[in-house]
Amino acid sequence: MKIRSWRKPFEFVAVCLHKHCQVDQYRKPAMASPSDLPAHTPGAGHHRSFAAFRTISALMLREMSTRYGRSPGGYVWALLEPLGAILILGAGFSLIIRNPPIGNSFLIFYATGFLPFSLYQNLSNAVARAINFSRPLLMYPAVSWIDAVFARFILNSLTNILVAYLLMAGLLMVTDTRTVLDIGPIVTSFTLAMLLGLAIGTLNCALIGLYPTWEVIWSIATRPLFLASAIFFTFDSLPRAIQDILWWNPLVHIVGEMRSGFYPMYRAQYVDNAYVLTVSLVTLLFGLLLMRRFHRDILND
Repeated sequence: MKIRSWRKPFEFVAVCLHKHCQVDQYRKPAMASPSDLPAHTPGAGHHRSFAAFRTISALMLREMSTRYGRSPGGYVWALLEPLGAILILGAGFSLIIRNPPIGNSFLIFYATGFLPFSLYQNLSNAVARAINFSRPLLMYPAVSWIDAVFARFILNSLTNILVAYLLMAGLLMVTDTRTVLDIGPIVTSFTLAMLLGLAIGTLNCALIGLYPTWEVIWSIATRPLFLASAIFFTFDSLPRAIQDILWWNPLVHIVGEMRSGFYPMYRAQYVDNAYVLTVSLVTLLFGLLLMRRFHRDILND
């Protein structure tokens, strides 16, 4: 088995940044003659993009048939399972916590915190296992690693958003509440959760492929996120010392943005969407660099 140094991915990123930032002031680029330029084929870019779309669609259909095609009900279970889990957990915690910090329904308060957290967690886990899930198909030249990543990202995003819509619509109809929804913060929260899940999942996809034990380490290290993401409480109700620590958790900002869309009187002044966006983009860039460099090594192991 090939043994890699733990510095290998970081050395590669440093070399890439050095090459892109280096400027040569003394050498002028050679002018290419018209005969040396590649011939332009009209519609070539369109055909390539359409081929990528067909590949991603085929991978999505394959995952749907593989995971749910053999069970009665099929893809319906992809919606019923998380709905049932959220309703059972919410009903159980509502017996313990009678009065929520905001509003008069603990189920809605719990759902506004759990749904964006669940969206992030499901996306990051699905994208992190994209290479292992589609490894046999990645041996074909027409299928690339980025097709596998985006196929799992799109399918799980659509599934979780549909689950969130069905759950919140049902709760608003059943519970006696006069919630006035603000669509802007709700869409922003879901978008940031999806972007963060894609970023963390892409980085973990590379790290798990290079170091398989990283999956266990990451699973253990992120267990406290369920309690540290302000799902059962509001960020404002915590002591100042704890706020200074939890503020660095991007999920706290995502949950706060979601609740500001359901509770008009709630002012989440601590929310910084630019911080969440920066963390997501930097992590995604780092993960894409590692995947582009080491995807062949990961597939050959």
